[in-house]
Amino acid sequence: MDKVRAAAGDRKREYRVEELAEAAGITTRTLRFYRERRLLQPPRKEGRIAWYGEEHLARLRMIGELLERGHTLGGIAELIGAGESGRDVAELIGLEAAIVAPWSDETPVRLDWDELKSVFGDQLTEENTDESIAQGYITVGEDGITHVSRRLMDATRELVAEGVPLSAVLEASRRTREHVDAIAEIFIEVVSEHLLSALAADTPLPPGEATRLTERILRVRPLARTVADAQFTLAMDRRVHVEYAELLRQRRENGSEA
Repeated sequence: MDKVRAAAGDRKREYRVEELAEAAGITTRTLRFYRERRLLQPPRKEGRIAWYGEEHLARLRMIGELLERGHTLGGIAELIGAGESGRDVAELIGLEAAIVAPWSDETPVRLDWDELKSVFGDQLTEENTDESIAQGYITVGEDGITHVSRRLMDATRELVAEGVPLSAVLEASRRTREHVDAIAEIFIEVVSEHLLSALAADTPLPPGEATRLTERILRVRPLARTVADAQFTLAMDRRVHVEYAELLRQRRENGSEA
């Protein structure tokens, strides 16, 4: 018998257990485990022989792709269960990808110790290094460091060159991070309440709803960045005017006292 059974007429190709496992690149033991976890549809039975079709092979390949992307078997079972109850698995996967996709497009940068010393000199202290590690910006190796963001590293380098102590830059970074975390939380609340509330419901999503939500998330993401950037620049305008007015007032007072 041929390795892959081609049934008569217009019937699609069918596989025995061993043949399906080989085509999917897994072991028969793994295939049976997926069956036990109800990750795979029941086969067609012909007497005592179980025949699997192209839909089973497609399911196994999808499971493999999801595992490579970091999904757990429990999460895959949930997605498959949702698909079998009327929600398309591919749509749900696309929605998840849109939700959890990275917002940042930062490029890591690697510097050896000689480069760091030439930039920061005696400010390259153990305390400053520990603070950078604590904030999650650098990882340290024997031959240097890796910073998560070339832009942040370049900004730090230029601020220090302008006379701002490295410790002050790190302190400003720590305080800024607290505020931007709060801003991110606000946006998460807005999106969860007004765009993704349907995901928290017990009822299945209507057909096509996952795709519509995905499209909305993709449209909202750049808008959130625009709002945050505009709010920051407007806040800087307000603070600069206040601080400059205070500086002029102090100069006038000092002048009158002199």
